[in-house]
Amino acid sequence: MPMYEYQCEACGLVFEARQKFSDAPLSECTSCGGAVKKLISQTGFALKGDGWYQQGYSGSGAPAACPGAGAGGCSGCPKASNE
Repeated sequence: MPMYEYQCEACGLVFEARQKFSDAPLSECTSCGGAVKKLISQTGFALKGDGWYQQGYSGSGAPAACPGAGAGGCSGCPKASNE
């Protein structure tokens, strides 16, 4: 279940609530009972695995060329074993 962040408009308290996608948004503060609004916050997103980074998203601007491509193949290249 996702975690949502709310802020109370009366007391300013910021709190989190774990809710289903189908649940209605909260309407009152857990501390003072005032009205709350849902905040837009950063997500916990992580890409896992070794392929995503190695396939051109390393931040260098251009994908790395295979050093053995012009010398008769890539059989000795460490990247060749991952394909």
